Amino acid sequence: MSRTQITVFVLVAIVALVLGLTVNKVLNSKGQGDPTALLDAGIVLLPQSRSLPELHLTNQDGDEVAVDQLKDQWSLLFFGYTFCPDICPATLAQLRQLRGQLPAETRANLRMVLVSVDPQRDTPEQLKKYLDYFDAGFIGLTGEEAAIQKLANALSIPYIPADTSQADYTVDHSGNLVILGPDGTQRGFIRAPLNNEKLAAQLPGLISPAD
Repeated sequence: MSRTQITVFVLVAIVALVLGLTVNKVLNSKGQGDPTALLDAGIVLLPQSRSLPELHLTNQDGDEVAVDQLKDQWSLLFFGYTFCPDICPATLAQLRQLRGQLPAETRANLRMVLVSVDPQRDTPEQLKKYLDYFDAGFIGLTGEEAAIQKLANALSIPYIPADTSQADYTVDHSGNLVILGPDGTQRGFIRAPLNNEKLAAQLPGLISPAD
């Protein structure tokens, strides 16, 4: 092998090594872990974090909450409503079970939030009564229809507002969860239906106090 061939071989090896390290860094940055395992668990991370709009909603205790200030912990947001006949109670029951499957450190760094897509019926009092049935630590948010729609659209979780003139109306909405990081930005989604076993295995690596 000539000196030129050796030089080319070394350069190719160095480039391959640098590319390999770069790809590995991207895939495993922020404690994200194995991207294949994350996807298998239904976790889809955004290539770039997304800021939330500046708007205010009301929690189940009647306190005003700035949604772009949901910081200092990781959050899982679920857009649903308390009069939902199927997907909402099933999802909240799964989230309650999931909390019990997570290590204590992960639980302490994770909040569960129900954002109501039925603000006409979901008063703070109704949200509190409903969420206490599943987990008193869950947070509920309600507010003006326009504000909720703006938030849902910004997070790519659109829903169809109901015809509230009809008795016992239902609201069409997604079962996906939104992942917010401790900086208050959207980091990704968790696709429905939820797989608690796989999520319990992957979330501790994604949700870390240091992030």
